[in-house]
Amino acid sequence: MPTHCDGCRDGAAFDLPFSMAFQPIVNIRTGGVFAHEALVRGPNGEGAGSVLSQIKESNRYAFDQQCRVKAIELASDLYDPADDVKLSINFMPNAVYEPRACIRLTLATAVQTGFPLDRIIFEFTENEQLDTKHVLHILRTYRDMGFKTAIDDFGAGHSGLGLLTHFQPDIVKLDMDLIRGIDVDPVRRKIVKHTLHMLEDLAIVPLCEGVETADELATLNDLGVFLIQGYVLAKPSFESLASLAPFSVDP
Repeated sequence: MPTHCDGCRDGAAFDLPFSMAFQPIVNIRTGGVFAHEALVRGPNGEGAGSVLSQIKESNRYAFDQQCRVKAIELASDLYDPADDVKLSINFMPNAVYEPRACIRLTLATAVQTGFPLDRIIFEFTENEQLDTKHVLHILRTYRDMGFKTAIDDFGAGHSGLGLLTHFQPDIVKLDMDLIRGIDVDPVRRKIVKHTLHMLEDLAIVPLCEGVETADELATLNDLGVFLIQGYVLAKPSFESLASLAPFSVDP
């Protein structure tokens, strides 16, 4: 793994315009927004696929850098500086050559916009084969710098439990396939229940994403999950912060 920033020196630019939508992550115990996840969209709100399909190995570094900048710039305009709502930014581990070098533009953007570093969460999806040692180096470096870390789509990727044996992120987002229909599927409930117990033992906060129905929400609440993301609460909102749909859960 290179120790210098080859992406800065040799990578191609990412010239396709794009923007972001924001989807809230809700603490259903307090009823407040814990964070907003920045999600890639086309310049006029087109789906993420219209942008992601243009990523190549040569321009991956530039795209990853531009995503961080765009997310922070938009959030700094949209967020209330008086609250503590976090910003969750997806990053591509294979686009990070050396974490302290590749984070410089992110830091500069946060300073320029006045966005607090301790409100940024970096999350990655284990949807491609990754160098575990490299991923661990990134996560540990980000934690040392004060960022929070999260694993997205847990239970659907390559690393899974193996990664947790070496590093315990702040948050684990359970894959939506484990959540879909959990209110009527006893197998899913058992898998999620035991996963939640494991995460609790490791002092990791669980977050369930892709929650679409009130019955799924109620089941997850009964299982003790309090961070929820999904259409039952709010869809992503293009270049704005979504309003939450009314919901109710038993205390």
